[in-house]
Amino acid sequence: MPSSQSARLYSIPSATGAIARLACARLRELGKDPAAVIAKARARPEQVYDDAIRLEVPKQIRILELASEELQDGLLGFHLARSFDLREIGLVYYVIASSERFPDALLNAKRYCTVMNEGVRLQVGQDDRTVSIALDYVDIDRKSDRHQIEFWLVTMVRICRQVTATRLALRHLRIRHRRDETPAEFKSFFGCDVEFCADRDEIIFAAPVASLPIVGRDNYLNDLLRRYAEAALADHPKERGALRSAVEGVLPQLLPHARASISNVAKRLAMSTRTLSRKLREEGVAFAELLEETRAVLAKSYLAERDLPVSEIAWLLGYREVSSFNHAFKRWTGMTPRQFRLAVASPQSTNTPKGGRGG
Repeated sequence: MPSSQSARLYSIPSATGAIARLACARLRELGKDPAAVIAKARARPEQVYDDAIRLEVPKQIRILELASEELQDGLLGFHLARSFDLREIGLVYYVIASSERFPDALLNAKRYCTVMNEGVRLQVGQDDRTVSIALDYVDIDRKSDRHQIEFWLVTMVRICRQVTATRLALRHLRIRHRRDETPAEFKSFFGCDVEFCADRDEIIFAAPVASLPIVGRDNYLNDLLRRYAEAALADHPKERGALRSAVEGVLPQLLPHARASISNVAKRLAMSTRTLSRKLREEGVAFAELLEETRAVLAKSYLAERDLPVSEIAWLLGYREVSSFNHAFKRWTGMTPRQFRLAVASPQSTNTPKGGRGG
């Protein structure tokens, strides 16, 4: 059986969906229909177009990947981040922009970034020579993404430059996925060496930037905005849905022997099937959709266990035939279970772009 750590199931992180909306807007601008991309990513239109409804981060990543293929734009995340108005970020941007000094702005970005995207965490570092911003993915397969992370890297640099009103040259940029060569647009925008296939995603400035003031600093406004941001942070877990988390906790126990039906889950949670279905809808998710996402998350976790045969993983996920599991896994990731397992064992090989697809 899998270790308790690798089999642990996390709630799927969600985002505001703003990057997906930008991608869909770009599709419309160029005469493409976003509806097909949204459907192929297994997202609902309201998750993309209604900013009051959260979008699962893996679906946002998939929308960006599909839009990149549709537009034949291998730098879609980079391009989207270059062209949007930073004020569209909303509350979190204004908290950063009203901070006192550059280090304060970075700490506010670190604290409140999860309001925008639960799958991204910022780590801020400083020593005698550098100031760094590292971006970590939480409960998200980093290997599945290229466009979202490039969007974040560009956006963070744009914010840093805008709030300090300086060009703010980078000392170095590290990116985990692979590109065969650094695009000319990267060199022009970042103005520094870009290290691909790095061990982390990290923006590095020279130490003197730590002394820079924020041009729009306003202590009174910042105090007010941080109170709003704290309230948003406190309310945020409630948006995730307590029932959804409960279902995600029950499913791994029922999936073996193909017992993960909505009726069996409802019995485990001491409610009727109709009530479970209704309450999940109120939290913005359907049971079938949640079952599919749970299987995908568990499958990647189980495949990381080198001693687990694919046939046993298929059984653990409730598939009667290995072929059914293989077909489903390729639909989720674009790879077979065997290819995914090889990619986990050899990280650099997963990051090679193929026909515009992200790593």
